[in-house]
Amino acid sequence: MTAAQRQANMGFIGLIVAVATLGGFMFGYDSGAINGTTKGLATTFGLDEANLGLTASSLLPGCALGAFMAGRLADLKGRRWVMVTAAILFILSALWAGAANSAVSFALARFIAGAAVGAASVLSPAYISEVTPANLRGRLSSIQQIMIITGLLGAASSNLMLQRLAGSSLNEIWGAPAWRWMFWVQAVPAVLFLVSLMFVPESPRFLVAKGRMDEALAVLTRLFGSDEAPRIAGEIRDSLAKDHQPSMKDLKDPATGKWRRIVWVGIGLAVFQQFVGINVVFYYGIMLWEAVGFTEQQAFTTQVINDAVSVGACIVALMLIDKVGRRPLLLIGSLGMAVTLGLMTFAFTQGTIIEGKLVLPPEMGTLAFVAAISYAALFNLSWGPVMWVLLGEMFPNQMRGSALAVAGAAQWSANFAISSSFPWALKNLGLATAYGFYATCAAISFWFVLKMVKETKGKTLEQMEG
Repeated sequence: MTAAQRQANMGFIGLIVAVATLGGFMFGYDSGAINGTTKGLATTFGLDEANLGLTASSLLPGCALGAFMAGRLADLKGRRWVMVTAAILFILSALWAGAANSAVSFALARFIAGAAVGAASVLSPAYISEVTPANLRGRLSSIQQIMIITGLLGAASSNLMLQRLAGSSLNEIWGAPAWRWMFWVQAVPAVLFLVSLMFVPESPRFLVAKGRMDEALAVLTRLFGSDEAPRIAGEIRDSLAKDHQPSMKDLKDPATGKWRRIVWVGIGLAVFQQFVGINVVFYYGIMLWEAVGFTEQQAFTTQVINDAVSVGACIVALMLIDKVGRRPLLLIGSLGMAVTLGLMTFAFTQGTIIEGKLVLPPEMGTLAFVAAISYAALFNLSWGPVMWVLLGEMFPNQMRGSALAVAGAAQWSANFAISSSFPWALKNLGLATAYGFYATCAAISFWFVLKMVKETKGKTLEQMEG
């Protein structure tokens, strides 16, 4: 290709990545919107700690279902078709959640939102991995995590603005309580996501799998040039089974009839990413900081700072992932999170209960704050982006959709288990016990990566082995 052609092709790839990662933004925004609304939910619907945890986490079973269904539907209908469906669900669920008149209605709306989040969580990185060059794939796929955290930051900033305008998340603004507007405003980026999907093509690997070679060649030509397109199309075709379309049975080893090792590695990565407790910070950060003595205003501000630092950490990961590799970043993250979570656990053991709230000595409050910010930064330097990059690229073409369905469902099921239990654990076990568990899981994840995870840096998707 000429220099002008290469520039045009990278511009096209950049457009696709920008649109696909809007799914990541919606993933983050929809997930983070709950943070700051828990007081409104508890007061409006009369929820105790256990029911608040279930209601606030009602997004997550939907995420598990959405991730599982999206992986299979992506093989049947296409990556782009599933993302368009997810965008429509984002819009409908945002309007419904804000207008809900009961906890059950709200939970149903969030379940629908979860289906959209789950679909976006697995398909956006997979779609990016299928349209980008191998030497840039990790970097471009990492933008997904930056957009997830940007979505979380967007939700936190929007919630903070609405809280300040109303004076409290419970006070009315423009005819409705502020916490309801915290859900309604997410319809705006959802509409942008839907419209932008009209301007990107279907994945060429899906088109080849469906025998639509002319369409696949047209897309590959725009991506990699007319000289490379036939060769890449041939490699994709050769990597697919000739006797059947991709299906769940591809996950099994024909010799043993059991799931392949790589499927279990994907499940392990997905589960450990959640068992280190990161979404407790994302979903319940306001509740956490109020529990250690911060005012509501201070808690909202702290959450914005935390999310901003996380965005910076994701940018560092983006610059390193194709140079350092996936595996080293995971190992650094596991070790660093084990230490910072351990420090948070220690700080929480030094508090005393005053009028039903944990109050930390000033120096322990500072330690908990610094450790929490560092922990979130380490997660977003490593497990945050790298897990999604690996899931999008580590599986062979034949099983990618099915393996993503299983790993995505495992990730969101683990998320639900951790997130729904936190309000109960906060009341009955205390912060120290909860964070001690997360620290232990971070330490175990180090050994899991060391023993089970292989490096994928620089490999094409056709070189991935099952």
